[in-house]
Amino acid sequence: MTQAPRKTTARVAATVQAGGWYFGWNIVAASALLTLLTVGMRMGIGPFFLPMAEDLGFSRSLLAGIVAIGMLCYGLAMPLAGFLVARYGTKLVLLIGTAIVVLSVIWTIYARNPLSFFLAFGVFMSAGLAFTSPVAVTPVISRWFTRQRGMALFFLSTGSMAGIAVMTPVLTLAIKHIGWQSTLLWFAIVFAVITLPIAIFVMREQAPEGADRLAQPTNQANDTVSRAHVPARHADMTFAKAIRTRPFIQICLGLFTCGFSMNLLGTHGMPMLMDHGFDAMTSSYGIGLIGFVAIFSTLVLGRLADKIPRKYILATIYLIRGLGFFALLIVGTHYELYIAAAIGGIVWAGSIAMSSAILADVYGVKLVGILYGWAYVSHQIGAMISSWLGGWGYEAFGTHWVAFGMAGVLLLMAAAISMRLPAQQTT
Repeated sequence: MTQAPRKTTARVAATVQAGGWYFGWNIVAASALLTLLTVGMRMGIGPFFLPMAEDLGFSRSLLAGIVAIGMLCYGLAMPLAGFLVARYGTKLVLLIGTAIVVLSVIWTIYARNPLSFFLAFGVFMSAGLAFTSPVAVTPVISRWFTRQRGMALFFLSTGSMAGIAVMTPVLTLAIKHIGWQSTLLWFAIVFAVITLPIAIFVMREQAPEGADRLAQPTNQANDTVSRAHVPARHADMTFAKAIRTRPFIQICLGLFTCGFSMNLLGTHGMPMLMDHGFDAMTSSYGIGLIGFVAIFSTLVLGRLADKIPRKYILATIYLIRGLGFFALLIVGTHYELYIAAAIGGIVWAGSIAMSSAILADVYGVKLVGILYGWAYVSHQIGAMISSWLGGWGYEAFGTHWVAFGMAGVLLLMAAAISMRLPAQQTT
């Protein structure tokens, strides 16, 4: 009876290390590509915003309200996705999510009244994208990576940044030439073609015993350094206990601010820059540059994530991002826009990756999926508020300083809160 598990582990280890390549990195790469499409669409509504409003005859406040509720639905679906992943596995959840996305896109194209559009684009499409979001793949990545978990999750976040860098200008160009309905339909086709093979052929729930320690053994000194800031886990920690602890609440507060700022920029960044005199393509390039720079900065931050305390990286990300929001409000030339976007892009990635890595460090891999799902609800509550505030604030006061200025202040506060995260496990 004792030999069977050992043989199974040995076979898994041999498979994942065939040719000297650790299969876990295939999962990370596929997950990053999936995240590019998922987050690129949900967080990159900016190119669609004005064309949709004009074509459907919606006011900015009405469409912003629909987007805001959609952001909340995106967040509320994530705990369900996390629960289903834990119970039935990543593959099934990704397949269900893909089906929902495709059907909701078809519905959205033919929706002409606010209620129908709200249900299709706001509710069901958000739920489908939540089922194919990072929350669905974070648990499997956390199982496949122990020693390099921070780096793996940072690389996953490159998908989000690539979504901003690639999807924003691509969607803007596509909408300009074929309209927003056809652009949305082509997105659904590409999404299904990419997601289905990833779910069926790449996602593997069973990781080898020892995870990435098998793929690249380290000497004792290096292993001690890499573990210096990673606390021992509570063996008796439960979900009910975890959500009442201070670190979880601190992570939720930070993610609220992250969602507020990222979705404000994704939804109202282009309209804000266009209201300040930039044309549509220049505005899309400015927003896209943030994601483009973030792809490369992630490579550096990912390596640092397993060498120094994660809370310092998280606090730095929020601090510089907050200053970047104030900079975007005052840029007046193309040169200033691109400089501000490039600097902001250096720290645009990583807040979600660091938050999920800290959750795994503090509460263990077993709970990370469901905790990440619930923590992400706070992210989407922030997204909902900023999506609505960005439209209403401009119509009510004629300025974007209300929403974007608030984002800057909240990010500075999140930096201070992150500095108070524990350096070791708390009880």
